[in-house]
Amino acid sequence: MAYDTNPRLPRLRAKAVEMVREGKTVTEVARYFGFTKGAVSKWCKKYHTNGMWAIPTQSSAPKSHPWRIDKKVRDRICELRLKLKGRCAQIIQSHLADEGMKVSVRTIQRELERNHLLRKHSPWKKHHLSGERPRALKPGDLVQLDTIHLMVSEKRRIYVYTMIDVATRTAYAKADNKISTGRSVRFLNAGLRKTNINASCTQSDHGPEFGSYFTENIQGRHRHSRIRQPNDNAHIERFNRTIQDELLTKIPRDVTIINKELPKYLTYYNTQRKHLGIGLKTPAEMLKVFPR
Repeated sequence: MAYDTNPRLPRLRAKAVEMVREGKTVTEVARYFGFTKGAVSKWCKKYHTNGMWAIPTQSSAPKSHPWRIDKKVRDRICELRLKLKGRCAQIIQSHLADEGMKVSVRTIQRELERNHLLRKHSPWKKHHLSGERPRALKPGDLVQLDTIHLMVSEKRRIYVYTMIDVATRTAYAKADNKISTGRSVRFLNAGLRKTNINASCTQSDHGPEFGSYFTENIQGRHRHSRIRQPNDNAHIERFNRTIQDELLTKIPRDVTIINKELPKYLTYYNTQRKHLGIGLKTPAEMLKVFPR
């Protein structure tokens, strides 16, 4: 019969063998369950004398294959994956070729998958249609959001929410111990109040903190950045790098301390720091250009 993954089948096999051991013939048991006599006989041989709760389904994978790669190559694939810190199969293939090993990309991917070294796309992660990216001609036309992940330990992170208005480069940030769609909504509302900007379009990446609840509960339209288009979020990514270089790397990774230092830095960033992208003006000077 065909290979079966029915979770109830292992227990059913053991029950069939128990009926044989209680006095039923193999033919009677096979006819009762609808299996062949040969299948029931094999189950009886696998049944231990002291009893079994279930007879597990064995793998249908072949034990050998003429095209199977050597164990030395398989081990080297895993070593390169860990040594190169998760680089892709094409990179691993190139390194193997330099060492005189000819292996296809698909074979490398299968070997990484067998050893649980291949990151798979999560079925729960949703990608959204982005729509047209608006031109930032005045404050609020395009407000970009993101989160900076600061590692405190292997199991703990600090998250810094960041926001920037593309037209004026006015920025806002706040640290938190957790991220969620609700916290993202509260951060955006606080940022818009603090900067006195009315957002007609807010843009973010596809992170879970910017999911459907966030989209439904914010001011104006929500747009997700396009996949594999890093320029979509260029302004907020540059701000993230700036705030890390000028502040976050110089203070302890503690939410209370970060939130105490952020207002001072944001005042400097928005009122004193000149920006090349807006003609050597400050964000505060740019806000004065547009009528309120």
